[in-house]
Amino acid sequence: MELTGTIGSLIGKKGGQVWSLDPAASVYDAITMMAEKEVGALPILDGRNLLGIVSERDYARKVILMGRSSKDTTVTDIMSSPVVSVSPSQTIEECMRIITEKRIRHLPVMESGRIVGMVSIGDLVKWVITAQQETIRHLESYIAGTPAY
Repeated sequence: MELTGTIGSLIGKKGGQVWSLDPAASVYDAITMMAEKEVGALPILDGRNLLGIVSERDYARKVILMGRSSKDTTVTDIMSSPVVSVSPSQTIEECMRIITEKRIRHLPVMESGRIVGMVSIGDLVKWVITAQQETIRHLESYIAGTPAY
């Protein structure tokens, strides 16, 4: 695992399960699903079309701080759009740069116009840490003169 590994590889290890919501869903529905699925953001899909993404950050800033009701507000009222997305062929390093520059925490992975996965900053950091651990293990084996396993 290296920083030049692809998002497709990460999705392959993580799994490509994507939970999403319809544009008519309430913010309450979104928060409930995020809690149940233990995710921090959900794509908003109209059929196969990605309209936006709603995150815990959107909820905090656009519902709670604005005094809105989560049951009376739709996800389209608070979602972030247009969405920054990536393709499975992009590298981990490219995605780390995008997330850092755009100050976002989640990236939908799109292929042929449809969403095939979601990656978070946590997924990317976990990949980098694992890659560093593998590099250290290989270097230790090299220094010790033992074969890497």
